[in-house]
Amino acid sequence: MDALILQLLNGMDKGAAYALIALGLTLIFGTLGVVNFAHGALFMIGAFCAVTMQRILSLSSTVIDETQKDFLGNPLKIEVPYVQSWFGDVAGAAIQDWSVPLSILLVIPVMLFVGWAMERGLIKHFYKRPHADQILVTFGLAIVIGEIIKAFYGANPIQTPSPAALTGSVDLGVGLGFEANTIIYSVWRIVYFFFAAFIIAAVFAFLQFTTFGMVVRAGMADRETVGMLGIDIDKRFTVMFGIAACVAGLAGMMYAPILSPHYNLGMDFLVLSFVVVVVGGMGSLPGAVLAGFVLGIVQSLSSMNEVKAIIPGIDQIIIYLVAIIILLTRPRGLMGRKGVMEE
Repeated sequence: MDALILQLLNGMDKGAAYALIALGLTLIFGTLGVVNFAHGALFMIGAFCAVTMQRILSLSSTVIDETQKDFLGNPLKIEVPYVQSWFGDVAGAAIQDWSVPLSILLVIPVMLFVGWAMERGLIKHFYKRPHADQILVTFGLAIVIGEIIKAFYGANPIQTPSPAALTGSVDLGVGLGFEANTIIYSVWRIVYFFFAAFIIAAVFAFLQFTTFGMVVRAGMADRETVGMLGIDIDKRFTVMFGIAACVAGLAGMMYAPILSPHYNLGMDFLVLSFVVVVVGGMGSLPGAVLAGFVLGIVQSLSSMNEVKAIIPGIDQIIIYLVAIIILLTRPRGLMGRKGVMEE
């Protein structure tokens, strides 16, 4: 039972990542009608924003330390990070340690700009083109972004540690009524789950309770009628593209300590994210979130040794098997709307 609960927890944090990516994808498809195969690349850019922030905070200058001598008695030259020079040793070290959470200061403006540039520079020219054209051009863009990342950061994964205070594990077994040391779980994965839950709640609250969000939801339902009311719905949809890019970027930023960023990270999540969107129902935001958590939990449970002993390799294909079963029984997905992607 303790192993089962541990896998459920693993599935929840993995599902949180799937749900965040699928949520952004569905926002783009629901507002603009664009199938964005470059969305996984936005997740990757967010992860590399965390890497970039870590490197920025590690920039240093060479100073002479009179308190340290070499074997000849000469003062040593040491590298002192600028943040420690500016804020002091203790505060500077703390800022460096919390580089991943602080990356939000970089991720939000970068992802807003990237989303705006993608939508205005490329995506807007494919609004009325077939979905196959949209897939081809955005998939090509994802490859280009991956190669740019490879050129600047290299091909090897880059470790991006979480803050020391949030590193390590906690014993959840005692709180759940089990013996001590039965359910040991990563602190950062717990943080990631609650972070994802907050972002998802914030997006839904924004769409549900703000005037801007209400107009966007109306535009998603009937774009022409909203336009006839004198509302520039295209401008609002461009803003939503930027918000969707931010959601993907934030998901990637916080996932960096869990899975070291590398140039192919976007492709790794690309197919899975689209499976999640299709299973949840194209254009359905609640469906995308529900499917993300369901498929994350299913994938995690299938990775148990007891399951793989019965069906070797099942953890590699279980998501696609579940997707096939759901789509055979519910062709529109779990919460899909009639008429979406059916023309």
